[in-house]
Amino acid sequence: MRIARALQAASAAVLLLAATACGSSDSGSGPAAGFDPPDLEAQSTLGPTEGQVNLVAWAGYVEDGSNDPKTDWVSEFEKRTGCQVNAKTAATSDEMVKLMKTGQYDAVSASGDASLRLIASGDAAPVNTGLVPNYADIFSGLKNKPWNSVGGKMYGIPHGRGANLLMYNTDVVKPAPTSWSVVFDGASAHKGRVTAYDSPIYIADAALYLKSTRPELKIQNPYALDQKQFDAAVDLLKKQNAHIGEYWGDYLKEVSAFKSGDSVVGTTWQVIANLAADEGAEVKTVVPEEGTTGWSDTWMVSARAKHPNCAYKWLDWIVSPKVNAQVAEYFGEAPANSKACGMTGDKNFCATYHAADEAYWKDTAFWNTPIEQCLDGRTDVRCVPYAKWVQAWTEIKG
Repeated sequence: MRIARALQAASAAVLLLAATACGSSDSGSGPAAGFDPPDLEAQSTLGPTEGQVNLVAWAGYVEDGSNDPKTDWVSEFEKRTGCQVNAKTAATSDEMVKLMKTGQYDAVSASGDASLRLIASGDAAPVNTGLVPNYADIFSGLKNKPWNSVGGKMYGIPHGRGANLLMYNTDVVKPAPTSWSVVFDGASAHKGRVTAYDSPIYIADAALYLKSTRPELKIQNPYALDQKQFDAAVDLLKKQNAHIGEYWGDYLKEVSAFKSGDSVVGTTWQVIANLAADEGAEVKTVVPEEGTTGWSDTWMVSARAKHPNCAYKWLDWIVSPKVNAQVAEYFGEAPANSKACGMTGDKNFCATYHAADEAYWKDTAFWNTPIEQCLDGRTDVRCVPYAKWVQAWTEIKG
C-alpha cells in the first residue's frame, strides 16, 4: 500500500475561469445553469492505439511492479493494448493542474479540488462513457456529480472515494467524541496534541462544522462560502491553530504521531487508521454528527491528448473489476466499480471502506473547487475563490 497525497501545497494562486452554480456537494445534485466551460466534444469513436499513454497520477494508482514486484497492473495493460505507460506522480492537486496545462499528458487522476479547474480552463475534455465498457458497473453514487460532470456531460471516469474521518486515541480522548467540536471549539482539552490535514481545502472542514453550529451563517455548501462565511471559517481555524501540535500531509507522519501520543485527535483517512491500529496505536474513527468532507478521484482525458485512444483504453482498464480492486486495496480507498468488491483479497475490504453503502456517503461533502460564482446556486453574492483559500491557509498557519 502506498499513499503520497502529501499536503495540498499552497503554491502559486490559480486563476479559475468564471464558473458557477453547480449543485451542492451535499445534495449530489448536478450542475445548474451558469457554468459555461469551453464547448468541447467528447471523442466519438476509438481508433488504433498510438503505442503509448502519458499519465499524471497519485502515487499508488499506476503500479508497474517497480515499487513492489507483486503489485503490477500496468504490465498486463501494456501487453493487451500495445500502449506503453509513462506515468508522472504528482504530490498535490495544484501540481496536477499545472502539469495538465502543459499539454504533455493524456489523462490525470484528478481529485475534486482539481477537476473543476481543468474543466473550466478547457484542459479536460468531456468523456464518451460509451467508449468505456466498465463504466456501466460504476456505483451510481459516483456518476454525474458536481466535481466530474457539467450539464449532464461526464468529464471523467470515477476511480474511487474516501471520507475524511475523525480519529482519536481511545485511552486519552474520553468520552468517545461524536462531534467535530473536539478539534474546534473543544480543542483546548487536548492542546498541542490536535492534528489537522495540511491543505487549503481543510477550510471546508471548518465550514462544514460551522454549518451545523452557527446556522445564522446560512452555509449550504462548504465549498461555496461568501466573504462573511469564509471569514468565520478562517477565524475558527486560526483559533484552532493554537492547539495544533502538527498539521499532517504525509500519512506515515500521522501514524507515527498517534503511535507516540504526540497526536491524540484529528482528521484522518480510513487507511491511516488501519495502519495506526495495526502498529499498536489505540485508535478508533468516527463520522461525526455534523457529517464530513471527502475525496472522489476521476480519471480525466486531456483536451489536447496526443494518445487519446490509449487514454481511453487506460480509463477502461483502471476501473475494470479486478484492477480496480487491486488499486483500492493497495491505495486504501473504496473502489468505484461495484464488481470490484467480489475480487478483493480481503473479503471484508469493501465493508470496511463502505464501498456500496450509499447511505454512508450521503453526508460526505466531496472536495470541489471553490469559485467566485457560488457552487450552491446563489447569484446575489460572490463566493471566495480557491486562490484566496490558498492565501488564507498561509495566514492560518502563521
